[in-house]
Amino acid sequence: MRFEVRGRFRNGDSWNKFTKIIEAHNERFALEKTLSLIGSNHKLKRNLIEIEEIREMETEEIKPAE
Repeated sequence: MRFEVRGRFRNGDSWNKFTKIIEAHNERFALEKTLSLIGSNHKLKRNLIEIEEIREMETEEIKPAE
């Protein structure tokens, strides 16, 4: 299943918004994978990442990779 994860992370004095599309078995794994990816890419601890929404994507919304 694919999930769309929206949230924001701390970048110095400001907050940056992000949207990620994550392939995971369930919502919990999508959350963990997102925290891991954002944390490792931006050298952040998990308490500096806020998840606002996780939703499962419908089949029609999934676009094939080009």
